[in-house]
Amino acid sequence: MKVLVPIKRVIDYNVKVRVKPDNSNVDLANVKMAINPFCEIAVEEAVRLKEAGTATEVVAISIGNKSCQEQLRTALALGADRAIHIDTELTLDALNIAKLLQKIVEEEQPQLVILGKQSIDSDNNQTGQMLAALTGLSQGTFASEVKVEGDRINVTREVDAGLQTVALNLPAIVTTDLRLNEPRYASLPNIMKAKRKPLVVMLAADFGIDLTPRSNLLKVTPPKERQAGIIVESIDELVEKLRNEAKVIS
Repeated sequence: MKVLVPIKRVIDYNVKVRVKPDNSNVDLANVKMAINPFCEIAVEEAVRLKEAGTATEVVAISIGNKSCQEQLRTALALGADRAIHIDTELTLDALNIAKLLQKIVEEEQPQLVILGKQSIDSDNNQTGQMLAALTGLSQGTFASEVKVEGDRINVTREVDAGLQTVALNLPAIVTTDLRLNEPRYASLPNIMKAKRKPLVVMLAADFGIDLTPRSNLLKVTPPKERQAGIIVESIDELVEKLRNEAKVIS
C-alpha cells in the first residue's frame, strides 16, 4: 500500500508571529520555519503504517518555492521513502493546492492520502475535503485513530458530540487531528540518510491548471494584547468587579 502525505511549510509554532509594518502580510524575514504540526502528525501515522507492515511506501509532497525542500527533507528523515516538490512562487489557495494534489494522486495512484486537517497559518481546513471531492475518493476527517483492515480503513473522528467511527473503502483520504499520535524526532543518522533519498522537482506551471487565486488577502493585523489580570482579596470583591466592571453578571 502506497501512502501519499502532503505537507506544508509554515512558521514554527514556537515562534511569535510578527506582522509587516504595512499590514500587508505576516513578516517571514529571518523566521524559523517548520512542517505544519498537523502535517507532521500525518507523516508519523504514515510511517507507523509502514513500520507495522501495512504500508509499503510513504511519499511526501509539498507545494511552494524551493524552501519547501527543507521540510521535505525533514519528512524523509522522519521515515518517508521519497519526496515530490511542486515548485511555484505563487501564493496558492486551498482549491489550487487540491487541484495540483489531484494530478499527483492520479499519477501516483496511492491507496491512502493522509494530510493534516488544517495549517496553522491560514487555518482554512479545506484542502483535504476539496481533494476528496475532486478525486471522488472517500474521506475521513479529524482522525484520532486509524485502522486499516484489508481493503477498508476505519477512521475514528472527533466530532462535536464526541467520537464517530466511519468505515471507508480504499483508496481513501484521511485528515489528521491532534490526538492521532505524537510525532517522533528525527535522529541524526536518519537526517543524514534523508539527504540521499530521492526528491523529484516538478513545476506547477507544467500541470496545465489555472492557478489564479479565488481569494485576495486585504489586510493582516495582530490581535489586541491581553491586559494583565488582577488579584482580588475576597469573593465579594470578585463578584463586585464581575458585576460592575466586566459586566458579565447581573
